[in-house]
Amino acid sequence: MAGKPHILIVGGGYVGMYTALRLQRKLRRGEATVTVVDPQNIMTYQPFLPEASAGSLEPRHVVVPLRRVLRRCRVITGAVTAVEHARKVATVEPLEGPAYELPYDVIVVAPGSVARTLPIPGLAEVGIGFKTLGEAIYLRNHVLSRLDLAASTVDTERRRRALTFVFIGGGYAGIEAFAELEDMARYATRYYDEVDPADMRWVLVEAAGRILPEVSLPLSDYTARQLVRRGMDVRLRTRVESLVGGHVVLSDGEELDSETVVWTAGVKANPVLARTDLPLDAKGRLPCTAELRVVGVEDAWSAGDCAAVPDLSKRDSDPDALTGPSAQHAVRQAKRLAGNLVASLRRRRVRPYEHAYAGSVASLGLYRGVAEVYGIRLRGFPAWFMHRTYHLSRMPTLNRKVRVLLDWTLGLFFGRDVASLGQLQQPRREFELAAMAAPARSKPQGPAESPLPTGT
Repeated sequence: MAGKPHILIVGGGYVGMYTALRLQRKLRRGEATVTVVDPQNIMTYQPFLPEASAGSLEPRHVVVPLRRVLRRCRVITGAVTAVEHARKVATVEPLEGPAYELPYDVIVVAPGSVARTLPIPGLAEVGIGFKTLGEAIYLRNHVLSRLDLAASTVDTERRRRALTFVFIGGGYAGIEAFAELEDMARYATRYYDEVDPADMRWVLVEAAGRILPEVSLPLSDYTARQLVRRGMDVRLRTRVESLVGGHVVLSDGEELDSETVVWTAGVKANPVLARTDLPLDAKGRLPCTAELRVVGVEDAWSAGDCAAVPDLSKRDSDPDALTGPSAQHAVRQAKRLAGNLVASLRRRRVRPYEHAYAGSVASLGLYRGVAEVYGIRLRGFPAWFMHRTYHLSRMPTLNRKVRVLLDWTLGLFFGRDVASLGQLQQPRREFELAAMAAPARSKPQGPAESPLPTGT
């Protein structure tokens, strides 16, 4: 590797941002150049998306501007659409303009994951995801708009559809979004004389026999009981057969109509990995060594959701075990990856990634949660407090930590913010209506009349 090496990081999420952040701290000035490419110019702290969607946090405070924190790195807002590692070239497609090739010496492939969808009729037309900040804001506005509709309409059937909310998937993302948004909607009904909390129907559909597979069975059962106690409908061992037109058909024979269908049924590796010449496993992930190198490939590293990393903490009980797709692993892997990359550049020994899973925390709405940390199980307020404390400690930058803490403090005195900003989805609505009306106004009414003749 002649001259100053160029390190290309594909993705600006947990792994991408934390790797770049650590590299710019550990690399000597002039030792290497670092470029981060991501379609977004922000890193979203996804564990806070449910609270941002439910009005406990200002949405801008759960994202970190990449250019602000990565001052010694080059940040390109665009998508890497292909990687040809044999030539050490990546194809970058910017937001506007033609695609171009970007050469590199070392690559860190960390584009993360995307929603894992199934070929269910109607899903593509009516489904709403919950993986990005845009989806979280949209869902918040949509839920509040359904309350507005229900309070305003005289159509009984339309009101029933508007107040029926269906969530598909009982993992962390699904459960937290389900619980937080129900809590927000319940709080919001105090301002709607026409809508009572009992009028709403919240349905969770999970194909497995339990929810929250990341925690122990007792905590999973406790969570399900708490949700049912709040009047929420939890359907286990149930699949969705069809969603055409918002008509939900379940495998247990139940049918219902809903204007809100949220899909949180798992993730899969980013499809861009298939457009590389790097090796992939059966699930489309990059097989990695414990040192986070791509197996059998020089100068290629990976971590996070798109990587199959050995779980050394389980090597005695299960030698083939892999680390799970969690933020906890992604952040820690990024730090080890950056350290190993620097050690590799300096011809020093690299170290394997080994981290025993510390536990899990989940919020179920204000002052309610579940947690399992080092075998200790917590419920209710203590678990909710631990959830907030843990994620606040993991939130990048002091700037964002302070802003999040201020949001929570204000919430203690003023409650949830239940303002709907639905116009964000249609910022040009008035101009579009004006453009539609313009041709009608300018249409000729017929031949112009000739002027009256003047006599002499």
